[in-house]
Amino acid sequence: MNGKKEYASFSLRAICRIMNVFCILIFGVLLSHSSNAQPAGCTDPLANNYNASASSNDGSCLYSSTSIAPSFSFPLDSSMMETSGLICLNGRLLTHNDNDDIHLYYLDTLDGHLLGSDSLKSCINKEWEELSQDSIYFYIGDFGNNSSGNRTDLHILRVLKSSIMLVSPIIDTIYFSYADQIDFSAHAANTTDYDCESFVVSSDSIYLFTKQWQRKQTVVYVLPKTPGNYIAQPRDTFNVNGLITGATYLEQQRLLVLCGYSNLLLPFTYLCYDFQQQDFFGANKRRLDINALAIHQIEGIATSNGLKYYMTNERFVQGSLINSPQAFHIFDFSTYLNGYINAPLHTFDLVEDVFDLCLYPNPTGEFCFVKGRTLSLDKVAYRLMNALGEELLTGTFTVKEEAIDMRDLANGIYILEVERPYNKRYRIIKQSK
Repeated sequence: MNGKKEYASFSLRAICRIMNVFCILIFGVLLSHSSNAQPAGCTDPLANNYNASASSNDGSCLYSSTSIAPSFSFPLDSSMMETSGLICLNGRLLTHNDNDDIHLYYLDTLDGHLLGSDSLKSCINKEWEELSQDSIYFYIGDFGNNSSGNRTDLHILRVLKSSIMLVSPIIDTIYFSYADQIDFSAHAANTTDYDCESFVVSSDSIYLFTKQWQRKQTVVYVLPKTPGNYIAQPRDTFNVNGLITGATYLEQQRLLVLCGYSNLLLPFTYLCYDFQQQDFFGANKRRLDINALAIHQIEGIATSNGLKYYMTNERFVQGSLINSPQAFHIFDFSTYLNGYINAPLHTFDLVEDVFDLCLYPNPTGEFCFVKGRTLSLDKVAYRLMNALGEELLTGTFTVKEEAIDMRDLANGIYILEVERPYNKRYRIIKQSK
């Protein structure tokens, strides 16, 4: 009987110990989650509702109506009257027509002057609408579908870059259909929501941006970037209040720029940036109207650095009053994107989980203490910057633990850059009550 009591007592103690450990673990997880929770809001200093205390972008940024104009405009050669896709390539530009022309045309970035062309002799151009690339291939979207909305041969040509000058370039095909298109009866011209004139290629997938003639929205569809026959899956929808005709994408900078025009042929662009993964419309979405090019059918857009953009429009003639010839345009978006592109906040070496340095408290109200965990701070140089990359404070750590005075700084996000032996950047949040 005593043995049973001792056994029962031992079992009860064991259960209590297990429960205590479990509670400690749960409390630790909750505490960690609470301390690491970051307030969400508008993190773009250029927005009307910028929230300096927000450290994660929730896509809520609002902007004033903005109109832009090209820095320069030049006529395009008559061989490109229906220019459509556009990419930057080795210091030049590459474009094509959306008629039956099977040539790729090389343009000078200074004025759009025609430098030469290559022919894809084995291909047919039914309705080439967009051009994209990765490090190995060109991708040509033969998926224009506005005439009746019932094409069943939508596809993307994948062209091996190194073979482009051969007599027979190496080309394969990615076929697709839309997962949610069930009606393939013929529609009146320019009425379908299953038209497409733009796509981008990421490190592992292709993303289509449809040109919805009825809803004036764009739907993002995703499909693999390897040859095959696929069902393009819808990923997201964005109300652009217009018709999307082109896209350019800098994956490492998390920057997508779309171009298009309204029913009245008033062109515009959308700057989409600071999103996570390929959630293109999950963060900043700023529209820039191009009123200076009214009645211009903008079709192609390209950039190599995210600040300088090239656009082309195809020839548009209507009656005897409207005649907009094919043209090449250069835009400077530095005013809108320089702070984002060049801010250290958006570099990928920013450390979120600090193991080698301890920064506390963070968020802080007055002082942020910096302490080395494994390496000494002695004679380690540092500088403090704001979210736009502007230098606010520089110095050299001299003791094991240093205090950075943030009392005179406004609430917001700051970047601490620590030099050798750390060579890293750390986020500090100033959040006074």
